Parts: sequence; structure tokens; C-alpha cells
Amino acid sequence: MTYRSDVYVFDGGKPIPAIIRNYTESDFAAMIRLQAACFPPPFPAELWWNEQQLEKHVTLFPDGAICVEIAGEIVGSMTTLRVQFDPEHPQHSWAEMTDNGYIRSHDPKGNTLYVVDICISPKYRKLSLGKQMMQAMYQIVVEQKLNRLVGGGRMPGYHQYAERLSAAQYVQSVVNGELTDPVLTFLLRCGRMPLALIENYLDDEASLNYALLMEWKNPFMARRK
Repeated sequence: MTYRSDVYVFDGGKPIPAIIRNYTESDFAAMIRLQAACFPPPFPAELWWNEQQLEKHVTLFPDGAICVEIAGEIVGSMTTLRVQFDPEHPQHSWAEMTDNGYIRSHDPKGNTLYVVDICISPKYRKLSLGKQMMQAMYQIVVEQKLNRLVGGGRMPGYHQYAERLSAAQYVQSVVNGELTDPVLTFLLRCGRMPLALIENYLDDEASLNYALLMEWKNPFMARRK
């Protein structure tokens, strides 16, 4: 299935045409440049997407590899894979679920769309591109008759409160609207719902290695596991 959606995004009150589409091999260099812009030093360059990972994305599950293009430039991307997921046993790490980003763990018969990565160029982060890509993935969930979309949300604001709040208390404060977290609040605005707090999800100093597993249930299959 090829995905393409022509939309307008807004910079203040100005509409800007954008394309949400699958990324392909011809986009690999631009995807790596995007990663460099999103994760500058001291973030280690070896942790950016490499061509071997991107090749796996577009061959193993091209439906789950999308990007946003504005004026011929790739300014955002989102990658997913299908997995068999049991919400009654949610504990896992990002590396385990995504095969360290190579997605060789992709299961064509999996019941769940799992988020590997989402990134947006710093210059374009006020245009709601992340929400546009998330909506595209929800459409894939519905089209492929999956039960849900699931992903681990980083908690980059947590380190500022860790001395006085447990991770669970921090999450509850964000859900209650008492605190704002750059990632968790964004995901809540996208319609994602908290599912489970995960320890040692990812080597992430700002989140103290925690993540909040969050889901969006297919409303046409909400009663299924």
C-alpha cells in the first residue's frame, strides 16, 4: 500500500502545503540529514539512522515508513512495524521490540502497529507535523484492521522533578495537567492513552530510562486484544 496525503499545515495563520508520504531508498541521505538536525552533538552520530536500518524499514514494512515533505525538503519522519502485542504483559525495551531499530522483528501478522521513531526538524516543530504523521499511522491501523498503535513515550522533563516525584507520580501530574512534558503532553494531544510505565526502556538520561507506554485503540476493533 502506497501512502500519500497532500495537506496544509499552518505557520501562525499562514497555510503551507505539505506532503505526507512513504519514504524510499532515494530519501535515505535526506533522512540521515534530518536525524542530524534533530539530534545534534553531544548526541552520538552513530545513533542516527544508518542506511542499513533505513533499508530494512522500506523493505520489511514500507507501509510503516513515512515522512513529511515541505518545498521538496524532508522535515519529519515516523517509522513503525507490526508486532504481536499483549496489553496484559506490556513490559519490554525499545531494543527488544524494534530489533535496535532494524525492525527484523516485524511480524506481518502482528496485531499492533508499534512506533519505532518520530522526529521533526527543529525549524518546523510549530507546524503540528507530528500530529499529522500520527494521524497517518492511525489510518494505517484502521486500514490494516489492527487492534491498536502502541509506542513508548519518552519523559524528558522527568529529570527536573525526580528528586521529589516518583516516575508514576510525574506521569500522573502530566495526565492531570499539573505539569507539561514535551513528549507525553504531545502524545496526549494526539489521542494516545497511557497504558503502562516502563523501566529501562531506553538509555535516556533525561527520562531516567523510563518511558510511558501509550496506545491508540482502533475504534472499529476496540474490544479485541
